[in-house]
Amino acid sequence: MVTHASRVRSVPGEAPPVPRRRPSGDSAVEMRADKIRSEASRLRPSLEAPPMSIAESSVPIAVPVPTGGDDPTKVAMLGLTFDDVLLLPAASDVVPATADTSSQLTKRIRLRVPLVSSAMDTVTESRMAIAMARAGGMGVLHRNLPVAEQAGQVETVKRSEAGMVTDPVTCSPDNTLAEVDAMCARFRISGLPVVDDTGELVGIITNRDMRFEVDQSKPVSEVMTKAPLITAKEGVSAEAALGLLRRHKIEKLPIVDGHGKLTGLITVKDFVKTEQFPLSTKDSDGRLLVGAAVGVGDDAWTRAMTLVDAGVDVLIVDTAHAHNRGVLDMVSRLKQAVGERVDVVGGNVATRAAAAALVEAGADAVKVGVGPGSICTTRVVAGVGAPQITAILEAVAACKPYGVPVIADGGLQYSGDIAKALAAGASTAMLGSLLAGTAESPGELIFVNGKQFKSYRGMGSLGAMQGRGAAKSYSKDRYFQDDVLSEDKLVPEGIEGRVPFRGPLGTVIHQLTGGLRAAMGYTGSATIEQLQQAQFVQITAAGLKESHPHDITMTVEAPNYYTR
Repeated sequence: MVTHASRVRSVPGEAPPVPRRRPSGDSAVEMRADKIRSEASRLRPSLEAPPMSIAESSVPIAVPVPTGGDDPTKVAMLGLTFDDVLLLPAASDVVPATADTSSQLTKRIRLRVPLVSSAMDTVTESRMAIAMARAGGMGVLHRNLPVAEQAGQVETVKRSEAGMVTDPVTCSPDNTLAEVDAMCARFRISGLPVVDDTGELVGIITNRDMRFEVDQSKPVSEVMTKAPLITAKEGVSAEAALGLLRRHKIEKLPIVDGHGKLTGLITVKDFVKTEQFPLSTKDSDGRLLVGAAVGVGDDAWTRAMTLVDAGVDVLIVDTAHAHNRGVLDMVSRLKQAVGERVDVVGGNVATRAAAAALVEAGADAVKVGVGPGSICTTRVVAGVGAPQITAILEAVAACKPYGVPVIADGGLQYSGDIAKALAAGASTAMLGSLLAGTAESPGELIFVNGKQFKSYRGMGSLGAMQGRGAAKSYSKDRYFQDDVLSEDKLVPEGIEGRVPFRGPLGTVIHQLTGGLRAAMGYTGSATIEQLQQAQFVQITAAGLKESHPHDITMTVEAPNYYTR
């Protein structure tokens, strides 16, 4: 028996002295005790050594858990999620406002704000995608709609902003005012160039021309402003174009070739938007970036090729389980077909082996998350998944050596969770519930007891997987149930609900990036790449309770915190 007097403090970095053995006792038991003490001293960290991150610790996360039985590896590892860890503060000279939040979405695409909106039918359609790109992130259009409609939304995003519109929407002199009005509404524009059958510019029609016209059946030729118009030649500089717009007090400047044929269009709103949204995520032609989800079902290839033709920048092969031969084949096939023009992302996964398989298939980024979402029931219904911090760490271990970014998808409740996801090694975070309550989301606005909410549902919910009259559901194959013909035989892996209305997206993004910048300041991380080197501390339930406001009744709500 070791007495109190024998508890000698060890020298830092050295094993504590082993107490003398008792002169009697079973020798086998004593030998086992010596072995345990020796192992304990080996694993005991030095008091002078800096604290280790979860990823860097010499003690692996995959700690075998005694379960009984004969297979010590049956329980693979201890799984950690956002509420299980905190980031350790570190010496810092980083001012949050000056932190660089830019990060890789894919191998080729870098976002100024590392946030992406989720491909869900209550989160991202064209309006959300436009707002996300203007905020410095990117939107991923959901696929629970016909192919033509999804492609049309891609076109809407790509035409919403441009340094010069190289393929402007036009009309003919014979179109009616009603047809022009419909085209303007579809593409959210205020006017159209008018061209003849040969493509020659013959006029322009704008809202001002149509505003007081009662007869919507009139042809454009009777109302348009006829040529000659103020135009510019191909190759005009931005400065010269802006000068023409100012000098002639016009809002649209058609670009024509030497034969008077329309080749482009420059609008004053594009100059205004460039100043208004300096962080905008744009392609080489000055158009907003947009992603779109595809599946692996019967229409998947047709959908993907149609989206590519519409101008999509990123295709996400979006399934609940990407460690599947059909998904891997789809990623590989897409990369071979359109990899030079469009980046391909594979997801979702939760293990190192699955991430490695996607990397081998050619994915430009890997999306991580099996069951962490607030509206997802996969972990309960199927009993399958992995806590998100561990899932990210495992995926990063497979992806980082090959320069493949990781997208953390799901489980994010607060801005601090975004910081934790990036510190675990993810390059960007995909948001669902945090954005579902914004004005730009397509979810229905609901009033309950005088308060505003927006509908929000998982893509594995019954509502998302069931058809509505003539409207077909395109969400079933995400959960590999596209062969289920009877809707009462569907096995949902999600729920339907509502989230509080949060107002404009810009306000929400400001709070989320503000929290991320604060984390970068606390950890001394000037860039996202430096934040990925930050260290975690694992906490207990008491630590989590202490982390939230406690011992008080909250009387004024904060814009970035809510009680659960």
